[in-house]
Amino acid sequence: MKLVIVESPAKAKTIEKFLGPEYRVAASYGHIRDLPSSAKEVPSELRKKDWARLAVDTDGDFSPVYVVPSENKKHVTALKKLLKDADELLLATDEDREGEAISWHLLEVLKPTVPVRRITFHEITRSAIERALDHARDVDTQLVQAQEARRVLDRLFGYSLSPVLWKRVRTKLSAGRVQSAALRLVVEREEERLAFRSTAYWDVLATLAAEGEEFPARLVALDDRRVATSRDFDSTTGAFAGGDEVVILDEEWATQVAEQSSASVPWTVTDVERKSTRQRPQPPFTTSTLQQAASSKLRMSPRQAMRVAQFLYEGVDLGGGEREGLITYMRTDSTTLSNEALAEAATVIKGRWGAEYHDGPRRYKTKARSAQEAHEAIRPTHMNRTPEQVKRLLEPEQFALYDLIWRRSVASQMVDARIDRTTVELTAKASEGSYRYRASGSVLRFPGFLEALGRETEDVLLPDLAEGQSVGAPGDGVQLTSVAADGHETRPPARFTEASLVRKLEELGIGRPSTYTPTISTIQDREYVVKKGNALVPTYVGMAVMRLLRGHFPHYVELQFTAQLEETLDGIADGDVDSTAFLAGFYKGDGEEEGLVNRIKEELPRIDYPLIPVGIDPATGEPLHVRIGKSNVFVQRGDGEDADRVTLPRDLLIDELTPERVADLIELQKRGDAPLARDPETGLDVFVKIGPYGPYVQLGKAGKAGKAGEDGEKPKRVSLPRGLEPQDVTPELALKLVSLPRLIGIDPETKEPVNAGLGRYGPYVERNRTFRSIGAFERIFEIGLEEAIQLINAKKSRGKVALKEIGEHPESGAMIRAFEGRYGPYVTDGKVNATIPKTQDPLSVTVDQAVELLAGAAERKKKKRAGGRKPAKT
Repeated sequence: MKLVIVESPAKAKTIEKFLGPEYRVAASYGHIRDLPSSAKEVPSELRKKDWARLAVDTDGDFSPVYVVPSENKKHVTALKKLLKDADELLLATDEDREGEAISWHLLEVLKPTVPVRRITFHEITRSAIERALDHARDVDTQLVQAQEARRVLDRLFGYSLSPVLWKRVRTKLSAGRVQSAALRLVVEREEERLAFRSTAYWDVLATLAAEGEEFPARLVALDDRRVATSRDFDSTTGAFAGGDEVVILDEEWATQVAEQSSASVPWTVTDVERKSTRQRPQPPFTTSTLQQAASSKLRMSPRQAMRVAQFLYEGVDLGGGEREGLITYMRTDSTTLSNEALAEAATVIKGRWGAEYHDGPRRYKTKARSAQEAHEAIRPTHMNRTPEQVKRLLEPEQFALYDLIWRRSVASQMVDARIDRTTVELTAKASEGSYRYRASGSVLRFPGFLEALGRETEDVLLPDLAEGQSVGAPGDGVQLTSVAADGHETRPPARFTEASLVRKLEELGIGRPSTYTPTISTIQDREYVVKKGNALVPTYVGMAVMRLLRGHFPHYVELQFTAQLEETLDGIADGDVDSTAFLAGFYKGDGEEEGLVNRIKEELPRIDYPLIPVGIDPATGEPLHVRIGKSNVFVQRGDGEDADRVTLPRDLLIDELTPERVADLIELQKRGDAPLARDPETGLDVFVKIGPYGPYVQLGKAGKAGKAGEDGEKPKRVSLPRGLEPQDVTPELALKLVSLPRLIGIDPETKEPVNAGLGRYGPYVERNRTFRSIGAFERIFEIGLEEAIQLINAKKSRGKVALKEIGEHPESGAMIRAFEGRYGPYVTDGKVNATIPKTQDPLSVTVDQAVELLAGAAERKKKKRAGGRKPAKT
């Protein structure tokens, strides 16, 4: 028996289909060993070493200490058992550094006595597996050494700097080599936005008409001076950056120009420029560009896109017992396509659109600074396998991503789109001056690659104008319809989204395809960054961490330094750099480098508690700063023990924290120290306060750190309903809130109490932990027992009322309805649920479309069940 080891069970299941009965395919479930994740995992004989916490021998050759985590021991045991019956071991892990390292670790742990071969492939198809078996090799130790150096470097960086954060910011924080660079980008973008000052500027928009069709022309010059546009302002500060030849119009001036450009003055066509242009297709996807496109076109996060891509790569049941990967390896920074893929693409293009859409293979040069992971772009394993052919085999999100990859891959091999562009300049001659306007139009003459992308380009048509032609006078072919001033305002640089942050990291050469998604996940999991819509916004903790690192360890969070480390690690993979010397220089220093450990010893006594400046209090003139507490974040006015402090709500981010807002919070805090009412039942005072989760009412006084108060118990707290401000809470309303939950009555059938209350998701009714939302806040105090029981007993369809009753199923007669679910809109007939594609409006789904969606979902469900059954014993 020949034992083949891959990383995942799904990959194993697909590969086993291509191999004969003499092969057995098993999964390692990722890395089987790693550096210890906690002190208890460090081998006992090493715990007294000075470097035991790092698990890296910093006194010697910087060799790492590897352990098999407890959760992986069962996998190692299973692999060892299989290896006993094997006469050959084939290591078939992924072809990048991580995959090579997994293979090496398997060798180190399993210690096989049989022949070992390493096979790699960038797609899971029968032909690719057969080629890999014919071209087996040994494990690439240089690639393993590069991965090990990267792992050790990250351990030295994180385990050395993280304790600094624990001492000076907050416990349980972490500093990582790549995550710190990503955090710096997000923080500095927010700082740019805070420093940005919007500038208003104006121009004039004229509307002209010819043959019943209108077209716009915009003012571009006053006499010989160009009118300012957005490109004349600094994109990071908002300040004007144009020269003396540029004029900035204000509203009054623009309005005057509009009035002086009326139809009463002569307009003349002064220039006509016509030219043909070409639009080139983009290269096939890399990891980075796939994540960006999935974000912008499919609204998928990078993590979601990679999860779906992993599924498409590892294999899909094609029916009839056939199983195969649909796309090539999805962690790559290469834009190359194989000769076989180029030939298949040519056949598809010529057969589907015609020979004029293909003019020989197009080869793209990889733009990444150091492309080194997989050796081919992300593409379909078979270019002739169209999205339509696999649609019924895939869930909607899987189909959408495959469709995106297929179209991009095919389009990359098609000819350019040809577009005719026309630019016309018209001049209005007024007594006050000469005003020049510009109109632009375009016509798609040949779609080329745009056909594959399914893009509909809208032509912007201009009339056939000639230089010297007059405009606007009776009898002229072109008439002036209107002229109006048009205002604009400079906008701060856009926040990073997950996709644009990936693009920036790749552009700077920071990280690699396999690290982009984990990096972005880490800075969110650590709560250094939160998502506001799709935008990434730094939290106060994230800003404090970056202020400390940037202020005291600037060299180690410099973007260029981080990128240079990547190049050095690539040099280790190429055999040009000695990994031990590199790690020793980074950690301990050498003739050129100070060394991280020395820098920390030098800087630690100098590090003060990081403060985030907010501004100056408008009333008192005192400085305002944000401070990081043990569990909450608060803002402080002034210095010393007598300074005013107030806890910040978690959803109040830095862009909304103005000096005026701080003053309001402090005033509310002071007002909250005075009781608003006294509860007649308990005799305790009722307060309105501000906390990390927003404003709330509190019954009784709290002790230290919010613990037991005057009655010996932790005070009762009830959050204010959404939309209700603290200053609007009356004594009567405060007493109502602290009385919640309200007992509506006892269910006569179950004999259980039925309550109404206010929870995290708003007003509700509840019986024995079964909750139902009831809408408006006032309903808590109005709803009766009968109605509450009806709501609780009603069958819950994901907590939502149907968006639409689509119609009866033609076969079963069941009513098909559309609902809004946790993962998006879906249709159901009561037995099967099917996701509605993101490109389709749920309210527009017809009965026929719903039946097709349900049939596809039922078929996929049936195949999954069949695939999971064990064969019957004979």
